[in-house]
Amino acid sequence: MHKEKHELAGKTVRIKDHVIHFQFEKFGGQLYNIEDWWDRVSEKSWKLCQGNPACLVYALRSAKSGLPLDDEVIYGYTEDKLGHLLHILEIEEIE
Repeated sequence: MHKEKHELAGKTVRIKDHVIHFQFEKFGGQLYNIEDWWDRVSEKSWKLCQGNPACLVYALRSAKSGLPLDDEVIYGYTEDKLGHLLHILEIEEIE
């Protein structure tokens, strides 16, 4: 569990252009509002959230993309106000 808020919590970042999401044609490049680390939001790892749609989708995406199986995962919202889990490697700060 992360003890401190993510340093970008409450801020808007950009999802890196190369990030693919099987449910959305244009996922990479979108703006993303970070709420916090997933384990702080849910009080557990994304790997332990059985039945949670966001975690299930992230598990599929991470397996296909080869993302690390760690808890460096954040929760936030894209421009369409849908919640998604992203690995910190999938975001970039906006200048």
